[in-house]
Amino acid sequence: MLLHIIARGKIGRSAEAELTERYLKRIAWKTRVTELPDRGGRVPDPAANAVTIVLDERGKPLSSVAFAKLLEGWRDTGRREARFLIGAADGHEEQLRDKADLLMSFGPATWPHMLARAMLAEQLFRAVSILDNHPYHRDG
Repeated sequence: MLLHIIARGKIGRSAEAELTERYLKRIAWKTRVTELPDRGGRVPDPAANAVTIVLDERGKPLSSVAFAKLLEGWRDTGRREARFLIGAADGHEEQLRDKADLLMSFGPATWPHMLARAMLAEQLFRAVSILDNHPYHRDG
C-alpha cells in the first residue's frame, strides 16, 4: 500500500523537511509526498480503492497502536493507497473534511502544519514498525 502525504505549503530546506525525510526513508512501504500551494492547486485524484485521511484538529485522536491497526486493516482489505491530507495554517475546506474516510487529530493542541508533516511521517514509521514487530515502538 502506498502511504501518500498531500500537504499544503512548501516545506523547502528546513529542519522540518529533514526530519520528515528521515522518517519517510525508514518506512518499508512505498511513500510519496505531494506539495500543494497554501491556497488553490488541485488535490490529486485518489488511486482506485484508496482511503483518505484528513488531519484536522476536530478529528479523532488515535494511539500509535490503534493507528497501526487501521493501516493494517486497510492494507489487508486491498486498499492501494492511504492519502493523508495536511492543510495550511487555515486548515481544510469543509467539503474536503466531509469527503474524508477519517478525520484524524494529533490531539487538542494546535500544531504548525510544517511540523505536522514530520509528526505524521514519524507516526507512519512507528505504525509500520509495530506491524513488522520492530522494536522501535515500546508499549507502556
